[in-house]
Amino acid sequence: MASSVLEPVQQRGREALQRLGLPTRRQEAWRLTDLKRLAALADLPLSASPAKAEQPAAGTGVLRLRLDGLGDPLEGVTLPEGISALTESELRQALGHTLDRCGCADVWPVELNHACSRRVLALRVRGSVPPLELLQTGAAGLTATRVLLLMEEKAQLDLLQVVTAQADAAHSHVLEVHLGQEACLNHGLLAFGDGSASLLAHLAVEQEPRSRYALTSVMRGWSLGRLEPRVVQVNGQATTTLQGLAVSDADQQLATHSSVRFDGPEGELDQLQKCLAAGRSHAIFNGGISVPRAAQRTNAAQLSRNLLLSDRARVDTKPELEIVADDVRCAHGATVSQLQEDELFYLRSRGIAAGEATALLLRGACLEVIRRLPDQAGIWSPLERVLEGLAA
Repeated sequence: MASSVLEPVQQRGREALQRLGLPTRRQEAWRLTDLKRLAALADLPLSASPAKAEQPAAGTGVLRLRLDGLGDPLEGVTLPEGISALTESELRQALGHTLDRCGCADVWPVELNHACSRRVLALRVRGSVPPLELLQTGAAGLTATRVLLLMEEKAQLDLLQVVTAQADAAHSHVLEVHLGQEACLNHGLLAFGDGSASLLAHLAVEQEPRSRYALTSVMRGWSLGRLEPRVVQVNGQATTTLQGLAVSDADQQLATHSSVRFDGPEGELDQLQKCLAAGRSHAIFNGGISVPRAAQRTNAAQLSRNLLLSDRARVDTKPELEIVADDVRCAHGATVSQLQEDELFYLRSRGIAAGEATALLLRGACLEVIRRLPDQAGIWSPLERVLEGLAA
């Protein structure tokens, strides 16, 4: 759906960007970001043509929708039973609601998307539906895509987003998801750049009681990559699982800034963020968990595990817990290490060459996250893509 609904949003975004200017290092959320690359992204013109790259065929029974920021992703598509497009009046009412609820409607990456998005894909999900794949491609310039997903009570969906971009390209993406009571969303995100492209991805998720949201993200190949999942359990009693893998090389900078807020009792969170940093790259993780007084009996665990694969690589990790409730089980931790010499020695002592031993250990480190992706991710060979060149 295009212009009429988005025109006031675009105007708001342009005014906000003029008012805010570019982020600065004085802002905690941007303190470690390479602002020169961010400025170069902001100066890109909007992409004027779709990307032309061959992609694997969609898996059997998977509905694939293509988003390039230009054409209508639903043109010529027959949606299966249980998935329907929102009407214009429904879209006007729902668009931006979850961003507001998650407290990120006016942050810089979202306002950039507001200013640049020319279309929005808005879908309603009822019951158990076939797997859905959103293929988001970007040619030269800035490609802005926006998706709104409303999942009704007890709805179930496997969603895979695949974001790719060519050289001299950037991708701005905003996803809003509202999960009704007992709804279940298994969400995979594959973000693969060519080494020089940039990515800003913002995910806002609102969960009602007894809903389940699982996000598995895999990111590699972006000169500047920033993923920001923000989740709010509006009345507690929901389950959130966040599993992330970011693999950086050369002089790339990949960042994950997550936020989970419990606004009611008996919520659960299981979060694991893994970063593998090679070359002269920089990996960043900042994970915030907020447990106010209303969120009694919350059970939250957050772990950041990082591997330095080069003496020149850098990792910054900051897991954060803000707890006001007094009846909770919350834990967080972070590790930064290199490949363990004793593990390498064990493999080599059994006749495995040094390069193969390193590849095996890296494979195991990545599989811990990759195996949680939705089944339809297999056609994209995510493990092979993230490991390519790392053990060389």
